[in-house]
Amino acid sequence: MMVLVLIVFIILVVVYLVIRYNPAFGRTPDGERLARIKNSPNYVGGKFQNPVATNVQIDDVPYFKLIKEFLSTKDDRTPKEEIQVEPIDQSKFHRSKNSVNICWLGHSSLLIEVDGKVILTDPVFSQRVSPFSFIGTKAFPYSENYSLESLPEIDLVMISHDHYDHLDYQTIKSLKNTGVEFVTALGVGAHLEYWGISPDRITELDWWEEYQFTNEIRLTATPARHFSGRGLTDRFSTLWASWVIAGSKAKLFFGADSGYYRGFEEIGEKYGPFDIAMLECGQYSQYWPFIHMMPEETFKASANLKAKALLPIHWGKYKLSIHPWTEPVDRLLAARDNENTEIVTPRIGQVFNLNSPFSTKRWWKNEYHEN
Repeated sequence: MMVLVLIVFIILVVVYLVIRYNPAFGRTPDGERLARIKNSPNYVGGKFQNPVATNVQIDDVPYFKLIKEFLSTKDDRTPKEEIQVEPIDQSKFHRSKNSVNICWLGHSSLLIEVDGKVILTDPVFSQRVSPFSFIGTKAFPYSENYSLESLPEIDLVMISHDHYDHLDYQTIKSLKNTGVEFVTALGVGAHLEYWGISPDRITELDWWEEYQFTNEIRLTATPARHFSGRGLTDRFSTLWASWVIAGSKAKLFFGADSGYYRGFEEIGEKYGPFDIAMLECGQYSQYWPFIHMMPEETFKASANLKAKALLPIHWGKYKLSIHPWTEPVDRLLAARDNENTEIVTPRIGQVFNLNSPFSTKRWWKNEYHEN
């Protein structure tokens, strides 16, 4: 018995040391940052709250069945062949105040050029979304792996929340010496500062707070229905957010991660209509129906936001659920029930202009006819 207790104790000590001293886990907010968090109306009982009552998962998740399904490759849950992506054409980022250019890099990483500035959202360029380089969900094979070196010069990095598929330690380290600014949700700056980003380069916002990035560009953190956390004990310790990007010529919405709720209507009323909404469309499951949207809900959310165009994101790079890898976008296209919102389906890496005809080709099926 004593030997068993000793083994369990040693295991717990090792786990603690790994989490405590592996920098990828980040840092829990403290000091002035924690004081600001405690003053937030969204922080109650020692943790951030969702805008509506939300369970991260249903109560009766069949864990062994789920693990078995997740490890399965049936139903094309991962691509059978390398995904053909486009190398980024930096010449298409004109640094012009008269055009808006967007490039989806897979999952939730986007390049957004508005009013001559380039915003990079949730940049994750490591091959695994994990605190470790040797274990964890691995990126689908692309014909070209993107890196910071392949991108145009970045003016601002926008981080929606601190999950590993949105906040990547190695990528942030690579940005440490660039001087680029960061805007993120309340508390997430603790990770960035711990990883070497100077505090004067970090702006943290609570829901409904605004940041005037330039004379033309105003950013607003808006509510989302999700959660946060990078370790075993820090769930809900930092905030998660969606984002309104308002420029002189266009209004854009970056949804990041969120389950569906009526709050999309409120955002649409306050800030819409939007020229384009970039909304999650993947990694959903009947086992966690409140923190990620089903594809049909994604289209409904875009309508609530009064979006003229919808770019589905949060798919095409990782297997973080148990659905086939192309099912999200196929279901989304099938769910379209009106002509008011155009669904944009560019190739990964393709730069498109908001004022030009959108790509609607089904590249994931190797079909190049128009929808």
